[in-house]
Amino acid sequence: MYSWLFSKILTLYQKPAPAVGIGLFRCLFGLVTLQEILFLIFFNHLIFDPIPYLDVEFPLIPLFLWLWAAIALCLALGYQSRAAAAANYGFWLIFVNFTPMQRDFDGGFDLFMIGANFFLLFMPLDRALALDGLREKWRAPFFDHAARGPRTVSALAYVLPVAICLGLLYFDSAVHKLFAPHWRNGLGGWLPSSMPYYISALDMSWLLDQEGLQKFIGYTIVVFQLTFLPGFYRRGLRPWFFAVGVCLHVGITLSFNIYPFGLGMLIFYALMAPFAWYRALGRYLRRAGPRLTVYFDGLCPLCRRTVLAINHFDVCGGVTFLTAQEFAAANPALRDVEPQTLLTDLYAVDAQGRVFSGVDAYARILIAVRYLAALGWLLQAPGLHELAGRYYRNIADNRLRVSCDAACLPPDATEPPVDGPARIFEAQEPRQARRMAHRIAKCLVLVLLLQLNSTVHYGLLYRLHVDTRENALTSLLNDMSNALVLCSGSFLGITPHALYLHDHFAGYEHIIGLTYVDSQGRERWLPFVNEQGRLLAPNWGRVHSMWANIAVTPKIDEFRLKKFIMKVTAFWGVRSGLDLQQTQFLVKMKKIRAPEDWEKSLRNKNLSGDWQTIGTVRWRGREALINLPEDIDAL
Repeated sequence: MYSWLFSKILTLYQKPAPAVGIGLFRCLFGLVTLQEILFLIFFNHLIFDPIPYLDVEFPLIPLFLWLWAAIALCLALGYQSRAAAAANYGFWLIFVNFTPMQRDFDGGFDLFMIGANFFLLFMPLDRALALDGLREKWRAPFFDHAARGPRTVSALAYVLPVAICLGLLYFDSAVHKLFAPHWRNGLGGWLPSSMPYYISALDMSWLLDQEGLQKFIGYTIVVFQLTFLPGFYRRGLRPWFFAVGVCLHVGITLSFNIYPFGLGMLIFYALMAPFAWYRALGRYLRRAGPRLTVYFDGLCPLCRRTVLAINHFDVCGGVTFLTAQEFAAANPALRDVEPQTLLTDLYAVDAQGRVFSGVDAYARILIAVRYLAALGWLLQAPGLHELAGRYYRNIADNRLRVSCDAACLPPDATEPPVDGPARIFEAQEPRQARRMAHRIAKCLVLVLLLQLNSTVHYGLLYRLHVDTRENALTSLLNDMSNALVLCSGSFLGITPHALYLHDHFAGYEHIIGLTYVDSQGRERWLPFVNEQGRLLAPNWGRVHSMWANIAVTPKIDEFRLKKFIMKVTAFWGVRSGLDLQQTQFLVKMKKIRAPEDWEKSLRNKNLSGDWQTIGTVRWRGREALINLPEDIDAL
């Protein structure tokens, strides 16, 4: 088994792949993290305050969240990528494990994001779509970076994160699904899509009312998850797994109100796309060829860095550069321009032979880059054009005060060195490659054992109702297994993935909403749960999890329900401009159904129906007086 694993790793390790997929994955991961941080900032008082706005226990939380947001933005842009990835990993660990995010506001994808971020620490993040790549080129402006060709990485940098973060997760989730009656009936996607708390504002009734199609989708998901790990890396099957996986997670993002979970899984498909697709995309973007030729002083370090910056962002190849020292032989349009004059400005010649210099040349460059064309047109606007001209002239004239002859060249125009961690996925000589492949294989075996512990313990023994406390030995093994799951989940994201199974929905026959009586005596809904029973935006993601998975469950815990009623009324009461001390809140309940067998129009039936008032909430100082029936489940 180990020999086969080592052989596969070595083959992938030595196989070159385009770097753009890694760059796209890093960018998307940073953006998904950033949107989640902005969500936390918005719901800061609901999540972190013991009593929202009334008892602020962590006043510096917003400061650390904004710092985390800056780090996530740096990661998305590829600026100081490795340091940003390490800091981002630290923030995920701290906020998930040492704040109420884990206990009361589990986003459903926190541990998954921790596992994904762990792999970012070792991936070649600066090879494409990164400002770090530009900074690397700036360190050696006279090195011929174009002659080196496009940067490549090891194919293992694509396969390994997908295999562990997606493949093992899918397999563990599929094992749990095999024990759920509604999943065995092919209705795993249909049931949560018919429950008011879980659906988005998008009406999917037309799709849910197709029994055959719903069962086909449900069984396809189970087969897809069971076969993903052994088949996704095979060249002939990769497009199929890519298409099914993208459809699955786009569907989750659009149809459920747990969109962060859908987006977090979806970004991994940047690593799943066949390499040929990235190469074809590159050829497509550059199909039109250069639209502008720019001449610059080839002996000026500042000019060379400017050219490197433009080339870095010119993904469509709309601009080509030539040194002014060779202008006469290259373009007849500049034949009347003295060579020394060319050294004082940047000159550009378009396809029609028109010559532009200075600020006009920069405007034409931005237009030729295409996606920056709006900035180019703005630069030509009256007023701004003159202001930019003065700024440009100051820089250009000061540049001429420095000698820009051969003395400007560095002692050796060599390529800047590659940093250490990135060498894990850099091509190496055979002996080093085999040594690295052995190390990776051993680490992978450890990860597989940790995943096996989680899947066997909670996916098989727990589901088969095996008593692991029947004697001292099995009890000790049970405790050790729990400790391993705690550690592997906290640092690697390896944890049971038993989401939306029968033990979650069985008996889920009532939902609860909150209203208030305004100053005119009219009853109004808080901007939380609406009259249909849907959780309104932006109360999705981890706020949805708090209410639908912890506060309101098949067997309601009165203590937890009162706790979150207190939090929601305080948070949305203050944000809605209500005087908490003078406002009466009403607790409403409505009956719904969660059957294991398909039923036509279940979504619409659960969204309709009448609400009954089952309790009241009044605030007295910093205490919420909540009056509820003794046995809510019996109503």
